[in-house]
Amino acid sequence: MGLFSDMWSCLRRRLRATNGEDAVDDGAEESSNLFFNLQTLQIATNFFSDLNRLGHGGFGPVYKGLMPNGPEKMLVYEYLPNKSLDYFLFEKEKSQLLDWKKRYQIVSGIARGLLYLHEEAPERIIHRDIKASNILLDEHLNPKISDFGLARLFPGDDTHLNTFKISGTHGYMAPEYAIRGYLSVKTDVFSFGILVLEIVSGRKNHDGFLDAAKADLLNYTWTLFEAGKSEELVKGSLAKYNPEEVAMCIQLGLLCCQASIAERPDMNSVNLMLSSDSFTLPRPGKPGIHGRVGRFTTTSSSPFTNNTNGSTTQTGGTKVSIGSSFVEDYSRNSISYSSMEEGR
Repeated sequence: MGLFSDMWSCLRRRLRATNGEDAVDDGAEESSNLFFNLQTLQIATNFFSDLNRLGHGGFGPVYKGLMPNGPEKMLVYEYLPNKSLDYFLFEKEKSQLLDWKKRYQIVSGIARGLLYLHEEAPERIIHRDIKASNILLDEHLNPKISDFGLARLFPGDDTHLNTFKISGTHGYMAPEYAIRGYLSVKTDVFSFGILVLEIVSGRKNHDGFLDAAKADLLNYTWTLFEAGKSEELVKGSLAKYNPEEVAMCIQLGLLCCQASIAERPDMNSVNLMLSSDSFTLPRPGKPGIHGRVGRFTTTSSSPFTNNTNGSTTQTGGTKVSIGSSFVEDYSRNSISYSSMEEGR
């Protein structure tokens, strides 16, 4: 059995959880039965031989292991030969292999994957680190969400939690999570929005080689959208594209990155937007740029409408039980956590 995992790092994380450092996951950890001692991992990987080293993940080196036998339950990834999305998206020559049709399929595939994690899995899962380097591609360039080292389980009807342990990648984290530690499905939605804009534009969420007006992708996209020039975002990276789909994806990306949690769509709404020609997208407001966080309001519905049957249907959003406001105008550059990792 081929085992692809940050095994030793996951083991250390689980041991920390049982010691109370990440109490919310204790029940999930106890029920998962994914514990391996160091000797077992050494044998499985031939003592962490370089010949079995596949790469380097967020927690450390990733090894291929072989278990001789036994009833162990393991998470086994299929072998994905095309590496990760960032390898194609941000390399000039490789990016030419991602035409608009393929990019749109990748956006849709990631959206379906997040919908499963948030609403269809036995227990709700918040990934916490959605980014281009965590999207693996199979031989047909179909996307697979990977690296669940930071993922959190939400048992029962829990919709959110507050944590002092902020982990993720700078540039993809929702402002309410990066600043206040408020974690919900809308945290992943914000990261997805950033990723959509990267896929459309073919550039990273921050490029220090560009002038100040263009360096921050979210800020620049909002400026273009406000000026009615959204299509400029894709010019230069793609020779041919569907203007309507490009405009829709840009608007969708901005909606997912709204400063207010309540104004972001859930992944069910996102999938409807991507699959239905009759779904009306609201006009986005100013996104959560520069650490700007909107009013944190209690809500049981979202403003997204579906006119498929000629009527207006409200799609339920994440319920929030906090009625406080977050202070505006935090600088995203001032956020600093020891557990934060820079994106590739």
